[in-house]
Formats: sequence, structure tokens, C-alpha cells
Amino acid sequence: MSNPAPSPLEALSALTEKLALELVFAAPGKDDGLLPSNSLVSDMQDLVSAPGGGVPTPLVDAVAALRSSVDRVFDAGGAFPAEELTRLRDWISWLQSAMGPATRGTPLPALPANLGANASAGTTPSAEPAPSAPVAPAADAGAAVDPLELNLADDAELLREFTNESQEHLQNIELGVLTLEESPTDANTLNSIFRAFHTFKGGSGFLNLRPINRLAHELESLLDLARQQTLTIDSEVIELILQGGDTLKRFVDRMDSQLRGENAGEPILIPTGHLLESVRAVIARSGSPSARASAPAVPVSVSTPSAAPMPSPAPASAVPSAPVSAPVLKVLPPDPPAPTPSATAGSAPKSASKGAEASKDGGAAIKVDTSKLDALVDLVGEMVIAQSLVAQDPALTGVQSQILIRNLAQLGRITKELQRVAMSLRMVPVRGVFQKMNRLVRDVSMKAGKQVELVTEGEETELDRTIIEVIGDPLVHMIRNAVDHGIEKPDVRVSRGKPAIGRVHLKAFHEGGAIVIEIEDDGGGLPKEKIFKKAVERGLVKPDAKLSDSDIYGLIFEPGFSTAEVVTDLSGRGVGMDVVRRNIEQLRGKIVIDSTPGKGSKFCIHLPLTLAIIEGLLVGLGTERFILPTLSVRESFRAKPEMIISVQEREEVVNVRGRLIPLLRLDSYFGIREQSLPVTEAIVVVVEADAQVRCLLVDQLIGKQEVVIKSLGETFRNNPNLAGAAILGDGRVGLILDVASLVKLKPLKPALAA
Repeated sequence: MSNPAPSPLEALSALTEKLALELVFAAPGKDDGLLPSNSLVSDMQDLVSAPGGGVPTPLVDAVAALRSSVDRVFDAGGAFPAEELTRLRDWISWLQSAMGPATRGTPLPALPANLGANASAGTTPSAEPAPSAPVAPAADAGAAVDPLELNLADDAELLREFTNESQEHLQNIELGVLTLEESPTDANTLNSIFRAFHTFKGGSGFLNLRPINRLAHELESLLDLARQQTLTIDSEVIELILQGGDTLKRFVDRMDSQLRGENAGEPILIPTGHLLESVRAVIARSGSPSARASAPAVPVSVSTPSAAPMPSPAPASAVPSAPVSAPVLKVLPPDPPAPTPSATAGSAPKSASKGAEASKDGGAAIKVDTSKLDALVDLVGEMVIAQSLVAQDPALTGVQSQILIRNLAQLGRITKELQRVAMSLRMVPVRGVFQKMNRLVRDVSMKAGKQVELVTEGEETELDRTIIEVIGDPLVHMIRNAVDHGIEKPDVRVSRGKPAIGRVHLKAFHEGGAIVIEIEDDGGGLPKEKIFKKAVERGLVKPDAKLSDSDIYGLIFEPGFSTAEVVTDLSGRGVGMDVVRRNIEQLRGKIVIDSTPGKGSKFCIHLPLTLAIIEGLLVGLGTERFILPTLSVRESFRAKPEMIISVQEREEVVNVRGRLIPLLRLDSYFGIREQSLPVTEAIVVVVEADAQVRCLLVDQLIGKQEVVIKSLGETFRNNPNLAGAAILGDGRVGLILDVASLVKLKPLKPALAA
């Protein structure tokens, strides 16, 4: 018997959850998720405008407001403005909170003031109540949305400290909950989560952050019942704690934005009423006398965080008697379907239990402003250059003093060690980024109806903090694709002789002076033939093109490329992988793909250790010096005359073991007029970036060395072939070449042979 079609409200709820997931990964100033969000809003419009749909008028108006907001994003140039992205998320939060009451025919939550009053931002929901869902009375407005106002004039430093410490507490909450999902009786993890919410309650009470204090208090009460073994940790409790952490994160993120000067002074309005109602319903159901008396905390300013006052509880009759099955508020990731024993087996990441552990370093830590840290690193770089200039000064060539030579050598050792220590201050472990993927794998696998475990390795591997900040988005896209596209459904895996539980292995390690991050899955592998066929259909390659496996796999990074037959709320629209490539290229890294049909795929991201220092191959061309990042250099050799082939006198190629590679004469591109060596006496350097290869013609290989990167001035800022400059040991300036840009150049007409 076929399943009955979902009701309009059920269908609207599902579309709302899908849109919420897309907006999780959206960011101000970027277009990630815009196209799928636009498609989902259009589907929502079609649904609510259908005759006889029975969707309450406020929900219809809310969808119209979403439509107006998305249209304004397109009008603004196709990237999410910060204010518009915030408004979209607020509308989604309200819609999610309204779905349960609308389905039950109970009053809808009050509309937040920032949405109801902002008529210029788009259509606002009608104040007219629908027959099946009357608007909530004004008395409920405070429970639905309690405005959070920051005292930036007096408490800026305290608020900044609160938001900084909150990030760690939020991470411990999320990782701890994933551990509880696997081991509900783990007392240490339960206590760790309880302490995190308790700290939130104390700090927010001290700073008079009413909505945060109220929510943290209720969640702390929920966990306290679990600690007393009055309440059983089940899937419903897990979801409530995760949603509570998500809501607190939204508060913290909005506070951090205001502290940076964005929308300073505006009330922060995030609906919490429905979530509080659901938490209190579970507390009341536990049967504990203290739980039945639970009520929202109304904080009062006090003198110490540890003494956050909790007012007298309301009588038990004040607790709403909402059905347990009512949908709960979902602010960031959408609510996945209720897990079953078979659907959750092995789905919790193996590394999740580490999140609740305390730091084992044992050393004291202090907080330093990043601008001071960057200034220190810059000064150390200048000192390294100055020491190198002194050590290689021609005036010291004939010095016979052994004491001076020894002192200079000692200065060199100390300088290098100081540079190493200074650079280590910028280095942070990838643990934080890896741990964020735990929640992603959990939510995506459950929504896709799959069983997937995430195994992490090398979490202590350190990277430059700038790289850490950028690498998060690429990992999100790649791991989401690994779960949604790579890993098969349990029944398919079993039929292929695989375990029902799929595995995604996330690993970081050092290799050849660089960092490698591997994302490997044991799924079905990349469909090479399907990728090639789709590329031909889109005109990316010719039907008779002879491409290597790596070249074919590289086609998935083309903008809009997708082989998915069906577009889902998770992926399939051809957005994301081009962002991965773009971000990796900005970090001077590269991606290598390896895939075996039926066995799985492996994506290897090669990254430099730091963006402040680069290991490069120093080459000479005439009297000029250029630096090529060693990660981009494949090989170098002196070409024989028969290896250089002129193609219709328009360009030159080099025959490298049977492969014809375009030859670039750097002197032509950079206008170097000095007499350079003939082609047969020069050296060919083969470089690679983004699966493209070029041969560069240089006069000499001077050596390999580490250099401190300096930004270019206005004169060279618009030259895409230059990535920066460095002061060499002899005091000369060497230009750092941007290989990712060079490999896209077309060879110029060759000069007449000398």
C-alpha cells in the first residue's frame, strides 16, 4: 500500500527544514546556497498558493516575505548581504516554531518585532488570524521572543570575554551530546555538558542577558534531572539539547557581530518560546517534584557570575501541556527524522568522546590580541631578512676573525629558532575544524537515511590560523558530498558485501614540508563515465578527448557541474565543489583525487604550513629573480632541441615523455629585455595547478629556500601572475609567481631563434 500524500502543512514544514539546512552553510558576502534557496522558496510559494491548500494566512505571508528577501539578494548582486541573511534565518526560525501550532490548530507564536515592524523589508504576515490557527495573545510575546539588548558602552570587554569563552562551551556541548547519543549513561560527558550550560547561565545572569539565561537555566534543569537519573536520555532529549546549543550559538554569533560594529545597538531577536515549551514539557513529564515547578528564569543584575539569581518558580499549572510529538524550534541545522536503532548504529563519530575531555597540555594560557601577534611575526620576519643581509654582506667575505664568524653563526641559529617560535604562535591544531564535522555527518546521514561514522586522525596537526579559518567551508562541502553521494544506503552496501555502516575517514598529517588533509570514504566511488558524459553534454570537453582519470575527476570542480539525477535538499545542484577549488587555490594549495569504482574515493588537499613563509624554488631569468612555490613544481630539466615543437608559429609546446605541454616564456610576459639564453641552453620547469600543467622557460635554477612573503604595492597589485614578493639574502627582491594563474595563460608567439 502506498503512503498517503503529505498534507500542505507537512509539505511546507519539510521545505522549511530543507531551506534551513541550506542557510546553515550560507555566509555574508558569498553566494553559497543561494540558488537552491531560491528554488526551495519557489516551491514553498507554489505550495501555499495552491487553491484549497488550507495553509493559515500568516504562513502564506511569511513565505511571501521569504520570496521578497531572496529577490533582494539577487538584486544586490547575487551574494548574501549580512542583514538579509539574518532576516532570512529569522523568518525560517519563526516558520519552524509556527509549524507545530499550525498543525495542532493552536495559537501561532507571536511575530518577532524586527520582522513584524519591518514592512520595508518585504511582506509581513497578516495580523488576521486564520480560523484554524488564531494568533497568540500579546501576553505570549515575551515567551516567544525576548529581545536581547547589549550594553556595549559599559560591558564591551566583559561581553567580548563571554563570547570568546562561549565558543569552547558550545563545542563541548555539541561533541558531548554526540557522545551521549552513543553512550547515554556516560556520567563524565553528562557532567561536562551540564557544566557548560551552568557556565552559560552564570555568565549571562551577570551580564543581564535575559534570553540566554532563561534558556540555559531550563536546559541545565533538564540535564540535572538526567544526572539524578530521574530523566532518561533518549532521542527526544538529545534533539532538545542540540537545538538548545544551536540557539545559544546564534545568540553568541549575533553578539560577536555587534561587538565588531555590525548593527550595533539593535535588539537581538531570536525566537526561543517554542523550544522552552518543549523543554518544560519533557521536564514536567519526568515526574520530579522540582521539575514540575520549573519556570523560566528572570535574571537580575548581580555582582558575580557564579551567583546568577534564579527567581521563584511558577506553579506547576503554568507549564504548557503541549504534546510531546510537537515539532521543536530549529534555528540552525534542521530537525532530522527521529532515529531508529538501526538508523543510528555507528552514526556517532568515534572521535566525539574527545570533546568532553579537558586539555592535556598542562600549560598555562593567556589571551593575546591577534593584531599584536601579527605585528610580532612581521617584526621577526624583518629581523630574519636583516640577519641574512648581514651574513651575506660582501664586506664580510674576506674577514678572517674566527670569533666574528662564530658569533654570526650563533646569531643565525638564534634568529632561525626565534622565527620558528614566532611562527608557532600562529599555528593552531585542526582539531576544532575536524570536530565541527561530527555534527555535520550525523545530521546529513540521518536526513539521507544512511548509517555513517566519521573517523578522525591527526587532530593535533597544526596549521596557520588563517588557513584554519578558510579550510572549514571546503571540508563541509566535501564531507557532505561524501555522505550524500559517496556512501550507499545500508541495503545497497549489504548487497555489495559491505558493512551496513559506511565510513568517512578524515585525516591530517605532515608530508614534505606541507600539510595533507585526506577525506576518504568507502562508498561507491566517482562515476568516471558519467562525469565524462555530463562534461561532454555541457561542452566542457570534446567527445573524442583523451583525458586521464585525474583530468576527468577534476571536472567535478567546474561551476554548476553535477551528475545527480535528482536534486535533494542536501546536494545535487552543482554548487559547492567549485567553491572548494577556489578556496584551496587561494591558500596556495592543491587537490588530488583518487577513486576506485565500488571501493570509494579519496580527496587529498595539500596545503602550505603557513601563509607568512613559503618554501620556494628560486630561479633566474636574465638579471631578475623569481620564486616558484615548491608545492607547484613537478620537475625540471634541460630541454633537447627535438623536444621543443612550434605549432603553426603561434605557440610552442614541449614533448615531456609523450605529453605535449604548452611552453611559457616568462621574459615575454614580464617584459624582460635582457639577453637570455637560447631555448636549448635554458632550463624547463614543469609546474602544475588545478590539474593544468605548463612548462616555464628560465635561465638558471639558483636553489630552494624559505622566504618571508611581502605584499605587493599598488604598481603590481593588478598583475594576477604575481602572488607577492620576498627580500632575498643578497638584498635583492624576488617576485613570487602565482602558478594557479600562470597555468591558465596561453603561450605567446615565440620570438625568433637567437
